[in-house]
Amino acid sequence: MGSTPRNLRQGIQRLRTIAPWAAAGVACAVPLTVGASMAIDLVQKRGRKQRNAPRPGTFHADVEDSRLSIYTDGSTLYDDMLDEIGSATESIQMETFIWKNDEVGQKFIDAFNAAAKRGVDIHLIYDGFANLTIPRSFYDQLDESIKVLRLPVARKLWKGPVRQSGFNHSKILVIDNDVAFVGGFNIGSLYARHWRDTHLKAAGPGTWGLRQSIAQMWNEFHDSDEQIEWVAPTAWESKLRVSANLPIQLVYPIRSMYINAFERAQDRIWLTTPYFIPDQQLLKALIDAAARGVDVRVMVPRESNHILGDYLSRGFFEEMLRSEVTVLLYDAAMIHSKIATVDGKWSTIGTANIDRLSLSFNYETNVEVIDPDFAAEVEKTFLSDAEHSRVLGRDWLDRHPLAQVVEFALRPMRPFL
Repeated sequence: MGSTPRNLRQGIQRLRTIAPWAAAGVACAVPLTVGASMAIDLVQKRGRKQRNAPRPGTFHADVEDSRLSIYTDGSTLYDDMLDEIGSATESIQMETFIWKNDEVGQKFIDAFNAAAKRGVDIHLIYDGFANLTIPRSFYDQLDESIKVLRLPVARKLWKGPVRQSGFNHSKILVIDNDVAFVGGFNIGSLYARHWRDTHLKAAGPGTWGLRQSIAQMWNEFHDSDEQIEWVAPTAWESKLRVSANLPIQLVYPIRSMYINAFERAQDRIWLTTPYFIPDQQLLKALIDAAARGVDVRVMVPRESNHILGDYLSRGFFEEMLRSEVTVLLYDAAMIHSKIATVDGKWSTIGTANIDRLSLSFNYETNVEVIDPDFAAEVEKTFLSDAEHSRVLGRDWLDRHPLAQVVEFALRPMRPFL
């Protein structure tokens, strides 16, 4: 009996010794898994033809004092973003995951440089890992007055493996503290024509939260004399709220946002995501909703740009089908939208996928809107995409045994993607 406290102390000491190494192992495993997945995708996509994505249109709603617009094609979105950059007079903040060195990417370089020449204060953030194949000379074209943060691939993991890891997956643009964009579109010609994605524009006081999201990230990586200054919101409470994952602060509100909305659902949950690899609590929220009679529909691409992600998603389909959750396979192009709407009242558009990487690891930003008029426009977007989808039938339960073996074998990878 007298040795128990000593054994306990020894056990705690061992845990303290092991924990940092275990955390570092997890932090390293994620980029390695993503890198391996990208290599598999490059081989898999050889010979696959690119198809022009459908363009459902642009949808609008007024929420409080903000004008909200939903974009469903990249060309229209980029034109509007470039117009807003061209009219900026005071400040621009942008955060993006992928920034291609192609025709579209160059237009943004030129627009930022022109704004800088007008004296506009510009802060840009992009992810180093996602743009490893882009030569630095492309970004070196930016005017020297433009402040740039390239989120480094290798960071100071000894300062905290979880805090110092995570990709910058947010895509936000804020102009003069009055107009803001957020959603799934990266910057590049591929996304302008061949991907079906969704982006939100807010014009008015609803932009404050998106500017604050960029400022928080920028300021965590810069000294006090290089900070983006705080500005006051125009209202204390709003129907338009921003949830931003900030790994360096160990803040991950987006997952809770989704679960809370799904647990409230009484009539319908319509969700679109390019990669569906949920944790058990999130999956349970959807299945429980279906069990109480809620119309739960989950739309995913029939073939995404990540073959490994597809197989991991399919590992959840059997449980979903047996639980009366409708699975829709979008077939017209790669669908990269991250949208959801519940009961015709609550909606979200943003950058986070329904997977561990987005909800527990990356820098992400989603806007949630509690407004029936806006929800109606999101539902129009979903129903338009549903016309290019097929409902997964119960005959899928009798798929080839080898496919079931592969799905089972990949289960250990779920926490890393």
